[in-house]
Amino acid sequence: MSIERLSILGSTGSIGVQTLDIVRRNPERFSVTSLVAHSRWQELAAQAREFGAERVVIGDKRHYAALKEALADTAVEVMAGGDAIVDVARDNRCDTVVNALVGYSGLHPTYAAIEAGKRIALANKETLVVGGDVVMSHAKARGVSIMPIDSEHSAIMQCLEGERRESVRNLIITCSGGALRDLSIDELKGVTAERALQHPQWSMGAKITIDSATLVNKGFEVIEARWLFDIEPSKIKVVIHPQSIVHSMVEFTDGSVKAQLGSADMHTPISYALLYPDRAREPMEQFSILDYPTLTFAAPDRVKYPALDIAYECLERGGTAACTMNGSNEVAVAAFLKGKCGYLDIVGAIRYALDNATFVAKPTLEDYTASNHESRMLAERYLKL
Repeated sequence: MSIERLSILGSTGSIGVQTLDIVRRNPERFSVTSLVAHSRWQELAAQAREFGAERVVIGDKRHYAALKEALADTAVEVMAGGDAIVDVARDNRCDTVVNALVGYSGLHPTYAAIEAGKRIALANKETLVVGGDVVMSHAKARGVSIMPIDSEHSAIMQCLEGERRESVRNLIITCSGGALRDLSIDELKGVTAERALQHPQWSMGAKITIDSATLVNKGFEVIEARWLFDIEPSKIKVVIHPQSIVHSMVEFTDGSVKAQLGSADMHTPISYALLYPDRAREPMEQFSILDYPTLTFAAPDRVKYPALDIAYECLERGGTAACTMNGSNEVAVAAFLKGKCGYLDIVGAIRYALDNATFVAKPTLEDYTASNHESRMLAERYLKL
């Protein structure tokens, strides 16, 4: 078996670090060709040394000189900026691109990787939220495999293995409810970023933790599922499951339901995406169903979580609607984390942007770029930034 060469985009983030854990445990299966980070140049330099990377890219050009100096005694090629990230995604020295970038910045590298015929392990949900129709059509035309790296879509994929698609009645995406699930709507008004970042189950980056609290993340997962599994939005359901043990389910036409269970550990979906069709020889964390005698499920409160219905609305509208939702959300979450707006202002900014943005029904990549820019400006206007 030949060694699979990886380019890891977002290597210093939570998913990137855990991906490198998988590489470390499977040296006979994987090598690292390129590593990409946004600003953590010290960690990036250390990773490059440990894994023998040939190229590194720092997204924030202000850190280029420091990174270059840190690797001056090596043969590692050091690059910086968005164009360099796209170059890495299509580099002929890698076989698989792991896209763990955060936000809209992940779209163009994914498209470049598809054009180059790479196998893609996708953690950057915004790629499909923003441009799912264009991306999946292009991947199909190029014969490119896109493996999801998140617990929910990995679970659905596993449940669909060996099944006929016409037998699927519904995809059921589970949701922890986030850090604020036990608060009332009135209590949400005064929530601080510090409180919203205290997720009860998952250890994730700051943005996705806030998105989990607002259920924007779950809305995005609904959009992703529509494109990944080519299924009508009406057949994608969301249920609150506070224990985060059942990662998602598939309901079939005969009434049967298949579920994938496991620990709240992202190593599992990462290894499934990278090793498929094989599985890891042993888990990173041992799971026992006996430790969880009670598993509960509930319908989400659509008044408390308006972002969920907004996501379905974006799917119904199509075009650039979801791109507008994503761009405005990125601005609002960043503002909230900096204490520049309230928690409820996040969804307020999304609603304002969708109500005022230019809509393109059949967008190109250039249209997505323009829509992303406009949505950010609209969110800034709403939040008075």
